[in-house]
Amino acid sequence: MIYNSFASVYSELMDDTLYNKWADYVQQQVPTDQKLLDVACGTGDLTILLADKYDVTGTDLSEEMLKIARQKATKAKKEIPFEPSNMMDLYNFGQFDVITCFDDSICYLTDEDELAIAFDQAYQHLNKGGKYLFDAHSLYQMDEVFPGYMFNHRTEDSAFMWNSYEGEYPHSIEHELTFFNWNDKIKGYSVNTELHKERTYPIETFKLILSDVGFKNIQVSAGFGKSAIQDDSNRWFFAAEK
Repeated sequence: MIYNSFASVYSELMDDTLYNKWADYVQQQVPTDQKLLDVACGTGDLTILLADKYDVTGTDLSEEMLKIARQKATKAKKEIPFEPSNMMDLYNFGQFDVITCFDDSICYLTDEDELAIAFDQAYQHLNKGGKYLFDAHSLYQMDEVFPGYMFNHRTEDSAFMWNSYEGEYPHSIEHELTFFNWNDKIKGYSVNTELHKERTYPIETFKLILSDVGFKNIQVSAGFGKSAIQDDSNRWFFAAEK
């Protein structure tokens, strides 16, 4: 499963200021004290922030991510349910006032059919009038920024290499993540590689699928909801109502 190796360095690599911006965006869109499901919650940083204002549940496909999320919640003295699930399979969950899916997680779905399934799952688990909030990479980010992107990270006993290449579909990308961890048994580094594939679509495609599922009042913005879409916007923010 992807993210097994990445889970251990995910929080270290993420810009912590982004979590506050996502949390602020949620508060711009919906009242506090509502029941909220944070889909693709990763290692739980945003979920824990949202717990100050909402009745939250976190879910993610990666058990390794959720293990770290539970540890962080315990450290923060927050009682938050973290349950494993695929964003296309939320059948074990009840109803919520708000469902969120951030950090471009929606872009891991492979095609428009999977996108429709994920949107429908969110729709089915929202109360009437509930809000679905998610973000996605823009065409500019996927087509202009990511191809050829490289990033290296090193600590005392590990190293991490990130290389991004153009994917096989329009507006898609493949991230090759290679991990080097010191192994005392072999007196050398063990190497593990993960391939992460992402894909995005024109804004109208997202809106059309949301509408077909049943969502209304669909709003799209940039800058964490604070600016209009520009040609060079890196990330789009969607807010849709059941």
